[in-house]
Amino acid sequence: MRTFYYYFIFISSLISISCEQEPSADLIITGANIWTADKQNPSANSLAISNGKILAIGKEETILKYLSSKSQKIDLAGKFLMPAFIDSHVHLMTGGRSLLSVDLRDADSPEEFSKRVGDFAESIPEGQWILEGNWDHTLWGGELPHRDWIDARTPNTPVLLFRLDWHMALANTAALKFAGLDKHTKEVAGGSIGRDKDGELTGILKDNAMNLVMDKIPPMSEEEKDIAFDAAMAYFLSNGVASVHDVDALFEDFESYATAQKFQESGKLNLRIYAATPLKDWESLQAGKLQKDEWIKSGSLKGFVDGSLGSHTAAFHEAYTDKADDKGFFINSEEELYEWISGADKANLHVMVHAIGDKANHVLLNIFEQVARENGTKDRRFRIEHAQHIALEDIQRFRELGVIASMQPYHAIDDGRWAETYIGPERIKTTYAFQSLLQSGARLTFGSDWAVAPASPLKGIHAALLRQTLDGANPDGWVVEQKISLEAALKAYTIDAAFASFEEDIKGSLEVGKLADFVVLSEDLFQIDPGKIKDVQVLQTYVGGKKVFELTD
Repeated sequence: MRTFYYYFIFISSLISISCEQEPSADLIITGANIWTADKQNPSANSLAISNGKILAIGKEETILKYLSSKSQKIDLAGKFLMPAFIDSHVHLMTGGRSLLSVDLRDADSPEEFSKRVGDFAESIPEGQWILEGNWDHTLWGGELPHRDWIDARTPNTPVLLFRLDWHMALANTAALKFAGLDKHTKEVAGGSIGRDKDGELTGILKDNAMNLVMDKIPPMSEEEKDIAFDAAMAYFLSNGVASVHDVDALFEDFESYATAQKFQESGKLNLRIYAATPLKDWESLQAGKLQKDEWIKSGSLKGFVDGSLGSHTAAFHEAYTDKADDKGFFINSEEELYEWISGADKANLHVMVHAIGDKANHVLLNIFEQVARENGTKDRRFRIEHAQHIALEDIQRFRELGVIASMQPYHAIDDGRWAETYIGPERIKTTYAFQSLLQSGARLTFGSDWAVAPASPLKGIHAALLRQTLDGANPDGWVVEQKISLEAALKAYTIDAAFASFEEDIKGSLEVGKLADFVVLSEDLFQIDPGKIKDVQVLQTYVGGKKVFELTD
């Protein structure tokens, strides 16, 4: 009897151990063509998911061990599956608001510009602000818009329409009056006010001058924020994006942070957010309670050195080729930037700073180097947002200083239509220098800068690989030596993007224990003509093992 008792205990223990070794999966996917972004296990055909995380990944016969009567099983019949995309630079709330406003992105004449604004004004209550727009004056020859273009159809409707780079805006007369601006308004540091030959305001405001109107705009209501946030979230998920780095998340008037928290509490949040606070406000972030979970993470800071190339506000060592007395300008002083960055770094906060011109990048690298030397060695992962135009001698410094280049490849094929006329053939050689940065050993992460550009990683990948400008003038590529490989581009949208937010241990690749964030595409990106990548469809997006988007006919 005693022998039987011990035998029973032994068998029970084996069963218990077996159950512990092979837990049941919530979801099992088989028959897939998987690119994992994991160097140790780059491909697979099946995966098991439990509690929103990857339980196992590999061959089907291995994964089926986790199948139980409670498991959902899906056969993808050979479709391409990869980690969900991470967009490293977005303006979430303003982007969501742009989906609900007038769209001027492809308006190609002053007449079309005026018509779209006027037609939209007629569709909303009189007096309601019209914002966003995202116009591009290069599409109609380069003339900057004037308030006269829209005043007749918006006499009582205040309008502030941003150039697509958000470093220049057009205000109509109603908006200027509302803000109390006229020909006597003084210039502001780090900005510029457009005036005609008589000193009258044209409505054009650049960089810090935009704040003269923006600070007077009534804040969005909670309902408006909810609608904009929901629209933005749906847009990203439809593009296969499961995580975003929202560089406006805690910026006054644009903040998405509280709305994201509300969505999280109600169970409606399906997009993971890395939330940035204004760099100058680093002390308030230090004093506040930081959130760090799988959905919302704070602790990063976003600042500015200069403006943009398209607005002639990016800061260069030498003058613009098309404007001999203009080298751009700094939005914030070098002294302010050093003070903020040094203080934030001492507080162990994550610093990311916008720099576009070669002087802006050079000065920012100098500050990063000084701060790292003074504050000591640690894993700080400084980021330069955009890093568009870099002096040749500064490229190697990204690797040497461990600075992440956070770039937007779609901008290259957009700006490439006209950038050389602004800065000439020599500086163009190291513009959007993806390959040079990678060859130096620097870390590269990609994003969209949405709503400045489409939030489609597939279009971004296509741009990084081929560099064919949007005007069709460069079918073989623009600055072809800066083209990169497909794998490098995919890493910049996945595992390296996760690294850029200190989250490579939980996302960015399909590995056991990581979040089950993945996307199913209509084509194998490694097998098709690179020219067709921009037309590949996102069939499904999963976040935490839950299907949150599916393409329908």
